[in-house]
Amino acid sequence: MQLEIPEIQSETICLANDIARIVYAETLATSLRVVEALTSMISNATKNNHHDMAIMLRNKNIFESLNNESPRHQYLYVDKSKRNFQMCLRVAVRMLHGNLPDACNHATMFHRAEMLPAWAVARGYIADIDDILFYA
Repeated sequence: MQLEIPEIQSETICLANDIARIVYAETLATSLRVVEALTSMISNATKNNHHDMAIMLRNKNIFESLNNESPRHQYLYVDKSKRNFQMCLRVAVRMLHGNLPDACNHATMFHRAEMLPAWAVARGYIADIDDILFYA
């Protein structure tokens, strides 16, 4: 008897891997709290803006690490056996299964504290977690 893995499950694994890579690159997985917050923000932004998550995860305007010139771009190619990446992967799987509570006060946008994008100038942030600012 051969075990067949449903296609949906492999899509979930691929999506979780993509989320984890971006979350790792953006946060360096400095804490579980910031990993959960950014992963929650991805979920919130997808739901609130009615975007396909896979498409959103390729948006260079949202995720600076996707830009080739970014110093964080190199972290997208993290060794998947690395402990901090594994934490990001577990959190992404929890989110995809609906088991991750909102950890960013319903935020749908973010940036790191050392940057100030034009869209953030006229807004107040709603959470500051490990130098990542979250906005609704």
